[in-house]
Amino acid sequence: MGFGDLKSPSGLQLLNSFLSDKSYIEGYVPSQADVAVFEGVSSSPPPELYHALRWYNHIKSYEKQKASLPGVKKALGKYGPADVEDSTGTGGDNRDDDDIDLFGSDEDEESEEAKRLREERLAQYESKKAKKPALVAKSSILLDVKPWDDETDMAKLEECVRSIQADGLVWGSSKLVPVGYGIKKLQIQCVVEDDKVGTDMLEEKITAFEDHVQSMDVAAFNKI
Repeated sequence: MGFGDLKSPSGLQLLNSFLSDKSYIEGYVPSQADVAVFEGVSSSPPPELYHALRWYNHIKSYEKQKASLPGVKKALGKYGPADVEDSTGTGGDNRDDDDIDLFGSDEDEESEEAKRLREERLAQYESKKAKKPALVAKSSILLDVKPWDDETDMAKLEECVRSIQADGLVWGSSKLVPVGYGIKKLQIQCVVEDDKVGTDMLEEKITAFEDHVQSMDVAAFNKI
């Protein structure tokens, strides 16, 4: 377990990969684990390591209250991916003299063998991360579609709305809701993939049926 030298590009890369699907080093709230790793990073990660940079800036905002964060701060080498060996020298006191330091050492120069083994370990970790299925972000949206007047054919209006088809869009249940003066609005549910369908696109397509639709509003929006 461990990130290696967090002041080196390889250590920061490993931290970035580790945080690609996590908000914090441990658990779901900032803790002493985040403080320990934060203190091991010498400066703000570069922009291309955006997971590590996002985490770094977030934990930095707790700098004045880090002592009050929950948990017990352990040695830096106790945190990180379980399938990467600790390289900070703090992971244990009983290492044999012949053990190879995979992520760096106190020497100014690193042996070619140690570099090769380190890169192999990092490649194995990245491969395991790549095999994990990507989560698809979806949202449930409730739309209010208003007609021009009480003479609008609401069945035709709903037919027009449901005729809108797009990758990542699924229409759900609907109902007519009175709004006054004999006028009813169509309230219709849909589920969208956030990366493919947005509310702006839905509004543009729905209001394009201008013979039936006066306006469209988002009544409710929930991540699922």
